Formats: sequence, structure tokens, C-alpha cells
Amino acid sequence: MAISNEVGKKSRYSILQNAKGDIMVMMNSRMGGPENPRFIYDGGDMALLYRSQESSVAFKDIDPEARTPLKSVAEILIVEIENDDVEREYIVPVRIVKDINSLIIS
Repeated sequence: MAISNEVGKKSRYSILQNAKGDIMVMMNSRMGGPENPRFIYDGGDMALLYRSQESSVAFKDIDPEARTPLKSVAEILIVEIENDDVEREYIVPVRIVKDINSLIIS
């Protein structure tokens, strides 16, 4: 499965799943490295990646095909891309929550 969304140049991401069911999220790189990152998800069309206290990324309009697989894994591989090169990659635990919108500060 290959699911891709673009929400704007800085927010572009792709969600990929291999035959074993492992999930990789490719996204544009962000400044600074991750510190105790977490992928927060409720099974809907939005997820949050907490990279560090100073950095988080919202994934909007997650394709319906990717939702069940994202809820079914304990961890995902995040790959940050800069100018078509891998800037960094790291494994992130997936935390399922009841309602992601309650975690978003408007």
C-alpha cells in the first residue's frame, strides 16, 4: 500500500506499508532531531507526531486505506527527507488515543 498526501510543501508526507505490515512515513525534514518522539493517532483522518518539546507535526487528510493499518501497529518508521536525501530516520511508537482533536490547542 502506498498512500500519499500533500497539504502544502512543508507538510507533504507519504505513508507506505510493506508486505509484512510494517509502516513507514516519509516526510520533509524538520529542524532539530527527535527526542522521545511519539505518533499519536485515533483512527481518523488526522495524526500528530511529537518529535520533541519544541517540534510536532500534524498529518491531515490521512487516506482511509491507511487508517486501519496505522491503528494496527505498535511502531512506525519515520524517514525525514531533505532535498531528495534521507536526513534522518527513527522508529516511533504509536499511541492510540480516543480523540486526537482534544489534544490540539487552537
